[in-house]
Amino acid sequence: MPQKHMKAIDALEEAQKIAFAPFIFQTSVSLKKLGVLDYIFEKNKSGGTTIDEIAKDLSVSEYGLGVLLEMAESSDIVYVNEENKYELTKVGYFLAFNETARVNMNFTNDVCFKGLYHLNDSIKTGKPSGLKELGKWDTIYEGLSVLPDEIKKSWFEFDHHYSDGAFEEALKILFRNKPKQIFDIGGNTGKCALLCCKHDPDVKVKIFDLPGQLNVALNNAKKNNLDHRISGQEIDWLSENPKVGTGADAIWMSQFLDCFSEEEIVKILSTCVEGMNEDTELLIMETFTDRQRFDNAKFILEATSLYFTVLANGNSKMYRAEVMIKLAEKAGLYIKEDIAIGEYHTILVCKKR
Repeated sequence: MPQKHMKAIDALEEAQKIAFAPFIFQTSVSLKKLGVLDYIFEKNKSGGTTIDEIAKDLSVSEYGLGVLLEMAESSDIVYVNEENKYELTKVGYFLAFNETARVNMNFTNDVCFKGLYHLNDSIKTGKPSGLKELGKWDTIYEGLSVLPDEIKKSWFEFDHHYSDGAFEEALKILFRNKPKQIFDIGGNTGKCALLCCKHDPDVKVKIFDLPGQLNVALNNAKKNNLDHRISGQEIDWLSENPKVGTGADAIWMSQFLDCFSEEEIVKILSTCVEGMNEDTELLIMETFTDRQRFDNAKFILEATSLYFTVLANGNSKMYRAEVMIKLAEKAGLYIKEDIAIGEYHTILVCKKR
């Protein structure tokens, strides 16, 4: 991509925004938590509102509102109209009401913000150095089920937000050949397994995951009276010799392989290949950075890679499709189909070579 032409003064302004980016972010978080963005939006219809009105109605000091709104005005979140009243800009509106922005902001603030301070150490060591801000685990996956409720909520909302919209279309692809037994690799809370069982009254799903997540998934299956069709097996893919066994008509991996390094991905896929026959399909659903229509989506995915670096495990990322295809081939698979679905996702339908 050629370098964008930019005047020096504009480039310096962007550099200063980066230098103070955490201040802008935390200003936005505070304005949302205090209800200020909602309040100003409601007053947009009547020509805006003043600091003293906001302070009185929301019980926040004028001083506190002053420093927040000055920063917000400089960041194009709010603006002051001719009557010296605050109104919400389009940026402020999306921060307040856009679901993707809400999920991303909560994930950044609750899960990632403190840990990101240790990013430089993670780059040097290849370890998730920021994870100590959340707990004493080697990877975040070991602690997901015991994270504090607010942090856990933000993590799962982020994870589900980028998969839920694709499931309806994905299930049609997964069930084209009417599989009777599905292996759900990295089934997490069991959400996909539940959807599979509701989609097809005869299918059985076996979830493979770490003990904490697997217990959550199996409890969810029991609550939905599907424990006779949803089973599970504890597995640690970082152990020396993980096994999944045979018997699957389809092996499903949704936003799972991005949680591992390239070497680990080959190990996981190779393990699955051992249990496949010529009819078994292995389906990989991912959000590949080189398959995004909009720069905004690519930006989000590349930011997510830094979460993997500093918090999740220290050695994984959001991959390009061409990288994942090469890793699949290295593991003994070939790509039968390459299917774009939804706004962000690709499904690679793989067969044993």
